[in-house]
Amino acid sequence: MASLTTLRAGTQLTHEIEVRRSRFAATLARTDTVDQARALADSVRAASPGARHHCTAWIVAQEDAQPAAHSSDDGEPAGTAGTPMLDVLRSSGLCNVTAVVTRWFGGILLGTGGLVRAYSSSVSEALARAPKVLLLDLPVVVARLSPAQAGRVEAELRSSGARILDVAWGQDVVLRAAPGGGAPGSSGRPVDEDGAALRARILELTGGEARCALGERAVCEVDAAAPRP
Repeated sequence: MASLTTLRAGTQLTHEIEVRRSRFAATLARTDTVDQARALADSVRAASPGARHHCTAWIVAQEDAQPAAHSSDDGEPAGTAGTPMLDVLRSSGLCNVTAVVTRWFGGILLGTGGLVRAYSSSVSEALARAPKVLLLDLPVVVARLSPAQAGRVEAELRSSGARILDVAWGQDVVLRAAPGGGAPGSSGRPVDEDGAALRARILELTGGEARCALGERAVCEVDAAAPRP
């Protein structure tokens, strides 16, 4: 089962450092497509038109291909901004993430080494504050339940760590759930990769009355690490 480490959905944060009077504001965001990465870079640039540089780096997963990687120095000396930013993203092991570092020049030249350290630090410090998740491709079990049993079954599944994707109430209650657990090889409880254990649990809770089937697989988030305060 494939997994991908990225930022929690909807994450966008900015972290600022100052180096010899120059301000470096790193904007970090979850971007699932190259178009989203470009849109973030454009929005950051538009928000701070008075800044001298808006350097970018992103890594975005592509189906059946290597991740798309991009960096831009945006007028800084070649290799002193975008490339070190991209190196930080790569070393983090994250994908589907974009970093834009906006620099306001403080009047003191930093030199190539100073620029590399400043751009690298701004991104690495922002990453340390970002919530990280694993994206897991999981089986989905679709269960048809009687209304009399549905509330108890949902509560029991939630308490056991199953992921309840949605519940539709009608004459029958249709509950869609994915297994709990962590990524394969992690220290947590392993994922029920084919949904068999989840189906068995639902049948157990309903005395065999539920009608269970496998639905389309779903991509679910699992917290990978807590952000630093």
